[in-house]
Amino acid sequence: MSNQATQTFRTHDWVKHPKNPVLPPGGGWFDVNCCMNPFALRVGDEYYLYYAGADKDGHRRICLAVAPVSDVTAWKRHGPLFDIGAPGSFDANWCVLPCVHRIGGKWHLYYTGNSGEAGKGLQAFYGIGLAVSDDLLHWKRHSDKYVLTGTDFTQVPNNRSIAGGARIHDVPQPDGRVLYRMYYSLPSGTPSKDLLVDQAKRSVTADSWDGLKWFNFQIILGPRLDADYENAATIALNIWKTKTRWRAIYAGIGTRFGAYSICEAVSNDALHWERGKPGENLAIPPTGDDSWEGRMTEYPNVIEENGKIRLFYCGNGYGATGIGTALAEPLD
Repeated sequence: MSNQATQTFRTHDWVKHPKNPVLPPGGGWFDVNCCMNPFALRVGDEYYLYYAGADKDGHRRICLAVAPVSDVTAWKRHGPLFDIGAPGSFDANWCVLPCVHRIGGKWHLYYTGNSGEAGKGLQAFYGIGLAVSDDLLHWKRHSDKYVLTGTDFTQVPNNRSIAGGARIHDVPQPDGRVLYRMYYSLPSGTPSKDLLVDQAKRSVTADSWDGLKWFNFQIILGPRLDADYENAATIALNIWKTKTRWRAIYAGIGTRFGAYSICEAVSNDALHWERGKPGENLAIPPTGDDSWEGRMTEYPNVIEENGKIRLFYCGNGYGATGIGTALAEPLD
């Protein structure tokens, strides 16, 4: 959608694919109930789309689908990359929210586990795990333990919940080393009838030299009460560099829709973000009809495509209707 000329904040003019959702559920036993959390990498002339698929029992696993860049409807589904964890583990129920980045000569796939603990709500997501690969196709768990939890933020005491899914960015240092900065989410909500309590989430960062030990935890974006589409949560902050600054796309939860909608932000340093006046940064709201994205839009993931910006995202039911895509001309 376009903002009016009188507004100071401009979102991208997203052109949705006419065949959305381009990756619906049902490609196999592994994603019969859900395709959620898209994370795209370009490998030559192909897109490697990592996502979470749900089986008939509701268990979610990290899966891979591959399609030509020239045809984002022609997906070959490779199925799960590894299984859920053992009973009692942090990822015994779900492995979701993939984030893939090359660190130290190997590909690292970070994912969020759900333990399946009843009555915990968001606090059942208490660890980010890691798998590694040499070829982006074959993955091995680094450990059966997590590498990150949500306990490292003194501003949010008594929280353990955590959620990944955004990108990692290389931050070159004066001494030649590379600092890896992960953008992820801090869900601090606890079960409540109040949406602002139940779905409370913030966008955060952490830094690492090796992809295993993380430090410098920062909260960089959160809900704003004067914007009713993101007064409960901000998640999945995906950022990219433009010619003049940084841009980001993310999902907010608010009382207007009672669920997610896709929003945008701008920054000069990739840490401090501007969103304009309430309403100006709402980029892809739910359509409000009976379509696949009529009730919610969420989990945005952006990648450059031949001079344009390719967006993958989900619609109703946290991926129950699958993954769609849109294209836009880049902004400054």
